[in-house]
Amino acid sequence: MVVLEAHELYRFYHVGDDETAALRGVSLTLTPGEMVAIAGPSGSGKSTLLACLTGLDEPDGGYVTVGNTRMTRRPEAERAAIRAENFGILLQSANLFQHLTVAENITLPMLMAGTFDSPRLGGLLSALRLEARARAYPQELSGGETARAGLAVALAADPPVLVADEPTAEVDRQTEARLMLHLEVRRAAGKTTLLATHSEALASRADRVLHLRDGRISNE
Repeated sequence: MVVLEAHELYRFYHVGDDETAALRGVSLTLTPGEMVAIAGPSGSGKSTLLACLTGLDEPDGGYVTVGNTRMTRRPEAERAAIRAENFGILLQSANLFQHLTVAENITLPMLMAGTFDSPRLGGLLSALRLEARARAYPQELSGGETARAGLAVALAADPPVLVADEPTAEVDRQTEARLMLHLEVRRAAGKTTLLATHSEALASRADRVLHLRDGRISNE
């Protein structure tokens, strides 16, 4: 069974007369219970790939399917519905609503999915060392706290597919170890995780590591 498939994705950016190929024919599949890491240098196309896989951006060529549903080239409202049902997403920034507290940000995706669970909220706050910041607003958080809160939001509704862009970039080793435990629990439950990461510790736990270079999957 395939939970997500990307076929020959291309993405180009234009600035004036210059064209940059961010993705050059990237294909991949994800299956239930897999943890897959995407590794590669900065500028290799990792963030662009995650955006196209989750429908936050449209590829210029190729397509993405989630389960049996085509994600690509659908109206934004339809893509948003597919995202809400299938994905938890952690971007490198803009993961929190500024007018909501940390606890409210984490609660929101649970309410949207109809799965609010007070013990789960407490568990996420504890696991990511945010108990003391539950009532804080995003502008009151440090960089590391903001990253951890965004991760908690992505995990909140226990999504079928977690897509995370550099989830441990601003956390310490202890928090990274706690995250790994969460990911192992997800894998045991048959949930899929896709990580773009520079962390060797995270990549070593993955079932597969895909190396992205110059917008292409390499055999590195």
